[in-house]
Amino acid sequence: MRTHEQRIAADLSLNDRQVRTTIQLLDEGATVPFISRYRKELTGSLDEVQVAAIRDRIGQLRDLDKRREAIIKSLTELGKLNPELQSKLEEAETMAVLEDIYLPYKPKRKTRASAAREKGLEPLAGWLFQQEQGDLEDFAHTFVNEEKGVNNLEEALAGARDILAETIAEHAETRAQMRDFFMENGSFASSVVPGKEEEAIKYKDYYDWAESLKTAPSHRILAMRRGEKEQMLYLDVKVPDDEAMTLIDNRFVKNATPAALQVRLAIQDSFKRLLKPSMETEVRLITRKRADEEAIRVFAENARQLLLAAPMGSKRTLAVDPGFRTGCKVVCLDEQGKLLTNTTVYPHNGLAKEAEAAQQIQSLVKQYQIEAIAIGNGTAGRETEDFIRKLQIPGVVIVMVNESGASIYSASEVAREEFPDYDITVRGAVSIGRRLMDPLAELVKIDPKSIGVGQYQHDVDQSKLQESLADTVISCVNAVGVELNTASKQILAYVSGLGPALAQSIVEYRNQHGAFKRRADLKKVPRLGEKAFEQAAGFLRIRGAENPLDASAVHPERYALVEEMAKDLGHEVNSLLKDDKLRKSISLAKYVSDEVGLPTLNDILAELSKPGLDPREKFEAFSFTEGVHTVNDLKVGMKLPGIVTNITNFGAFVDIGVHQDGLVHLSQMANRFIKDPNEVVKVHQQVEVTVVEVDTNRGRISLSMKTEERAPQAKRHDRKDTRAGKRQSPETDMAAKLAALKSRFS
Repeated sequence: MRTHEQRIAADLSLNDRQVRTTIQLLDEGATVPFISRYRKELTGSLDEVQVAAIRDRIGQLRDLDKRREAIIKSLTELGKLNPELQSKLEEAETMAVLEDIYLPYKPKRKTRASAAREKGLEPLAGWLFQQEQGDLEDFAHTFVNEEKGVNNLEEALAGARDILAETIAEHAETRAQMRDFFMENGSFASSVVPGKEEEAIKYKDYYDWAESLKTAPSHRILAMRRGEKEQMLYLDVKVPDDEAMTLIDNRFVKNATPAALQVRLAIQDSFKRLLKPSMETEVRLITRKRADEEAIRVFAENARQLLLAAPMGSKRTLAVDPGFRTGCKVVCLDEQGKLLTNTTVYPHNGLAKEAEAAQQIQSLVKQYQIEAIAIGNGTAGRETEDFIRKLQIPGVVIVMVNESGASIYSASEVAREEFPDYDITVRGAVSIGRRLMDPLAELVKIDPKSIGVGQYQHDVDQSKLQESLADTVISCVNAVGVELNTASKQILAYVSGLGPALAQSIVEYRNQHGAFKRRADLKKVPRLGEKAFEQAAGFLRIRGAENPLDASAVHPERYALVEEMAKDLGHEVNSLLKDDKLRKSISLAKYVSDEVGLPTLNDILAELSKPGLDPREKFEAFSFTEGVHTVNDLKVGMKLPGIVTNITNFGAFVDIGVHQDGLVHLSQMANRFIKDPNEVVKVHQQVEVTVVEVDTNRGRISLSMKTEERAPQAKRHDRKDTRAGKRQSPETDMAAKLAALKSRFS
């Protein structure tokens, strides 16, 4: 039997030592970012994804062990455990196999089979199962007993078949075979609930839809399940019943005796009454898990891209939370995001109010030396942007900011704690401005599910989603690094080894004692011990610190090594940071030891060349097309600038400034064939798109990123393909694809 380390190594194509060492580090409390960044020699340079995969897999296997122990204990107490059964349990490598083995012995409510056993019919069932020659009726008559409730021959045979049906349905190998059969040959079939055709219009693609369980993509499974949950769709699992029962017949039916006929009848009953409903439930769970995992992966990747969006940086910012009747809330922030003042202007309430608002904005820009203006992209966003741009304020960058989740932040405990004396409109405007300055630092303050990059985040397994998003935020925060003396407790909580309690302690210590001058001063923070310091120190930055390495990603445990390098060259550490030729003269092989190898040495050298450099891309200002504010302003063939807001497996959603994102389907993302939208775009990327179709009834805008002179206009077609009765994918615009193909050969 393979050890857990061997199984994980085989699953992930790693060697046993890498897995064993990583598990040991995790068990000692090391975090995924710390292990992948600072323990490369021990793990063989595993990256974050591989370390996290080992962590998750060992967790699953240990959960399997716990369940195995519970089952063995239960069987022991029931007096059912024997060496053969124990061996099977110990060899089981999945939860499904483990539960299949346990199922026949598992205590259960009263069933038809248990009732038949109470009537003394188990010997008859056993005799039938052997399917030997003999007088069936004579033998069965011996079990007729009115006192036990067996009144005639047929009742005796029916009870025996009930026992056989349950035995067959609980047979581990049969269940495994049926599970594979359903997944290989089954299909989802969805249809609209009669009478809800209008109400369920958003599910129109699934009014009459069938798709293989094996190949159905995540987004369609989740869409059908959501439609079923909302009672708009019926969703069934279909399989070829006759083929399934033939497989079971081949396993259990031995000959053509009268007893064999009874077994065949029991198989039919077992499949229809027990196995099929059980398998339908299982494959629903399997496909949901698969769909959840894929949706969570896509969501987490979108969240990563948004969190790592380019920051504008430290600039004095005027932020606007737009509104029509209630006015636009305006705040001014200093370079660090501190609130300086706030007011409300009414540029959309008549000419007099517009003129007054213009004077107020210009006055605030001058008074607070504003360098950038951030405008929320919600209601009245485009109109407010037009108003601001018409002021033609020189030297000020004007940017529309995605305000998804700003309202959630403004009503949160975090916002109330930061701004106890201000209402939610002021807090929301502050959040919009800070998002422009540093998206990561602001977005960590809200639930990642609310940052505007999901589609099915409320339909998937919430605990798994939360775990994945927490991993994503932790990865992003530690990849960028955190400025120790200005960071909020919210972002500090995501630093490796810290968490909310230590983050709070750090902020309190900073408030009481002033700015940290050295990383080592962290050890003075109450309850922050050596282990937490080891895990966190490399990811915290102190700009202008006494030791220049404190502003870098070089871990304090390697300071002495860097100092030795500088000393050997007859220079100070500062010289290594400034002089590229000096760094290139370092012979790394000289510093290899049992603890430090070339991977770490190369990381140190790379960091010395760009100490503390923000890995995010450079900020670029963006603006939408003037005069295009609503869906009604769109015309087929328009070319528009846009911002990618969300990426799915079937395409990307793009904000073109009309308060309704358009979809660039996978088939419209490039002139070449692509399998994954991430090959072409990422969240928050600026793109140019062409309007292909506008469906106002369903609230859908179809866009293209292809570079043809004229993007093909989509036409509505019957979704049923005349070839072999196959249906077209709901998201695939076949007319557009054929037109594009034709244009390539024209």
